[in-house]
Amino acid sequence: MLNKFDAIKYFCSAAETLNFRETANRFAVSPSVITRVINELEETLGEPLFKRSTRHISLTDFGEQFLPNAKQLWQDSEKLFRPKQKRNDMAGIVRITVPSFRHNDEVLTDLLTALEPYPELLIDWREGMEKADQVREKIDIGLRIGLEPDPNFIVRKIAEVGDLLVASRTLVAQLGEPTDLADFEQRYPFAVPINVATGRAWDLILNETDRLQPRKMAFMASDPYSHLQAVRLGKAAGLISEFLAKPYLQSGEWVQLLPQIPIEKWQLYLYRPYQQTTPARVRQVFELLEEILKKHWT
Repeated sequence: MLNKFDAIKYFCSAAETLNFRETANRFAVSPSVITRVINELEETLGEPLFKRSTRHISLTDFGEQFLPNAKQLWQDSEKLFRPKQKRNDMAGIVRITVPSFRHNDEVLTDLLTALEPYPELLIDWREGMEKADQVREKIDIGLRIGLEPDPNFIVRKIAEVGDLLVASRTLVAQLGEPTDLADFEQRYPFAVPINVATGRAWDLILNETDRLQPRKMAFMASDPYSHLQAVRLGKAAGLISEFLAKPYLQSGEWVQLLPQIPIEKWQLYLYRPYQQTTPARVRQVFELLEEILKKHWT
């Protein structure tokens, strides 16, 4: 059976040298092998590639037309099977999924700046609060908030992220500060976070003993920045991430409610799947992103 890859490279070399013996020397085979393979290729194509005489060979018109495509195929196959050390380790795609955070623009700017020396590297950057399907979406690197990292991932802890129970100073002035959790649940309108995976409200567990069960739902959204706006405008109180709430607490626009109740912190962590072989580009982007995220979060 004709080995088409060998046939293509033998043909391309013979078209360059116009000498089957020289072509045979290049590939350390006998001239009869070159002759046999070229003959089989011509039979497969149904056209002669070379005009032969006892003294020399030359390409036929069909051979001239066939040569550019053959050269391209040979070059592509050589590139495909090139040894790893001869390839550009920083060429290819890296898919990254991150939650929708406002300072993602700064993080992405730092990452792309650091990767400027690698023009053949393609970053596929995906933002969203829903959990990505690691396999179906072919995610290489992810950033996630959770109580416990997935043991199936290589994980780098970035920071601890806590929630605060907050309301605008205007709303607190209208209703008065709650005396305890039950009082808050009874009197305060609340911005309820929605789990996009189920379409239902999240179960608001504050700690091992306390669960938040507001009676007055005044606003519902899956996006934490929408909750922020509802709280900022005095529409409702909310359970807001500390890093989002901090500027408003510092400016005096917001008040932290029931600070005596401990709220369990979550982990913000960078991860990549365990794989038998991980491309160098994924490892390097992972390390760069870890450094950049820690700078922005700490």
